[in-house]
Amino acid sequence: MPSPFPGMDPWLESPALFPSLHTGFIGRLSALLNSILPEPFVAALTTRVYMESSERLVEPDVDILRSSFEPGPIATGPNRAAATPSLLLEVPRQQLPNDEITEIAIDIRTYDETERLITSIEVLSRSNKTRGTSGRGLYLAKQHELQSAGVNLVEIDLLRAGVHTTAVNASELRSLSNGYDYHVSIARAEQWESVFVAAIPLDQRLPAIPIPLVEGVPDVLLDLQLAFEQTYDESRYARRVRYTEPCIPRLTPDQQAWAEAVLRDKKIIPLPPVA
Repeated sequence: MPSPFPGMDPWLESPALFPSLHTGFIGRLSALLNSILPEPFVAALTTRVYMESSERLVEPDVDILRSSFEPGPIATGPNRAAATPSLLLEVPRQQLPNDEITEIAIDIRTYDETERLITSIEVLSRSNKTRGTSGRGLYLAKQHELQSAGVNLVEIDLLRAGVHTTAVNASELRSLSNGYDYHVSIARAEQWESVFVAAIPLDQRLPAIPIPLVEGVPDVLLDLQLAFEQTYDESRYARRVRYTEPCIPRLTPDQQAWAEAVLRDKKIIPLPPVA
């Protein structure tokens, strides 16, 4: 069963579902790319692993309080008064839990006389868009590294929440577009002073975007909507998403009314009672 929405499904942005969507969607993008890339280009999945502090509050199961300081003789002298040490309590140190995070991206490389990274394709994660996380710091460092190395960078942001992260200037994008919920940023290696952006409202299909390769080789067209629909079907999200529950993050009132109308039209949620 396909997604009820014409483009991105906002219910899949929830923390419980987006990580699996992120992984599955990137896998479909890679497969689609390899079906259309000319020789000698190949799309391959690449991973980065890092530790992220858990958001869970963890406290010791048992609090052990005991004295760690035994009274002993105190040095005295003409300028020193006798003193008794204060009682010090030894308290278990709180261990900050860490989660191991693995993020996947797509590298397009040439496999001829020399292997060379040509284009990097990123689908942003929640960690990439959260201030103070390791994932965000590593992602921004990669942006700068790719720019310095002369590599094309394609960034796909399917998350409404979080800090703006892609290479496009956020204020310029807002002023030039008629409003958007998601966007794709395409930074070409030979033209880093400008970024080409697809601004995507919630109620529109995900676009087919040009993937830059090298000078003299035409771009290939990557259909994001097709990749999303295949991911939705393969992962059986129609069975997993509870559309009767609130969308996380929440929609605006206008978006909520639109989404409910779509869900009712597809008979996924019941029609409102007749007055």
